Amino acid sequence: MQEASFSGFIRTLFYIITFYYIFRFLAKLFLPVVVKKVVEKASENMQQQQQRQYQDSWQRTAEGETVIYNTDNVKKSRETKKVGDYVDYEEID
Repeated sequence: MQEASFSGFIRTLFYIITFYYIFRFLAKLFLPVVVKKVVEKASENMQQQQQRQYQDSWQRTAEGETVIYNTDNVKKSRETKKVGDYVDYEEID
């Protein structure tokens, strides 16, 4: 059976601390680049999706379909329905 030595513990601790600082240094260098690439890719995908939706809607209307946007239904759904009468309550002493 082996016993742990103090010098082995110090060496292991040194390796752990060294690895930690190297990792932090590399993260500071490469993490902004990676995040920038991810944001650019997401933006590009979003633009492509919007272009596809625009082209699809344009093609549907170009084929002879009539598109009517009715805003009356939207206004009616927002109105609150009045149900019943207003009753004024008074406190009784």
